[in-house]
Amino acid sequence: SNIKYGCTCDTRQEDVEWAAKQAHAHDFISLLPNGYKTLVDDDLLSGGQKQRIAIARAILRDRSILILDEATSALDAESEHNVKGVLRALRRESRTKRTVIVIAHRLSTIQAADRIVVMDGGQIVEMGSHGELLQKDGLYARLTRRQADAVA
Repeated sequence: SNIKYGCTCDTRQEDVEWAAKQAHAHDFISLLPNGYKTLVDDDLLSGGQKQRIAIARAILRDRSILILDEATSALDAESEHNVKGVLRALRRESRTKRTVIVIAHRLSTIQAADRIVVMDGGQIVEMGSHGELLQKDGLYARLTRRQADAVA
């Protein structure tokens, strides 16, 4: 399956399906013409579906640290919501619990993070939770307001 692509570990189909369920990919995979055996190309899946397949691959590999670079940058609102749900689950569920490092310019992606590190010019300028950083009224707060204004 596409989720096992590049995986050198010995995996069963149940493991693949479990990873897909954790990544909120199982439902749309099940609707494909041949389910998990469907050969996919770039035109068959949406951006959000591709992201969830990539996250399922990472879950299947069972690494203790997962790094996501701009995981939601090219997604529509619904797909972004689904991917953020996956990120929340990765942090909470004991079987999938791991450190997740999310690199994002879309600040809504990281609002629920335990710790946000704000960088400017290659330097760390602020660190804290979403609420703490808003209270500091520094760069993060300014960027958050700017993004909110751009959406409004």
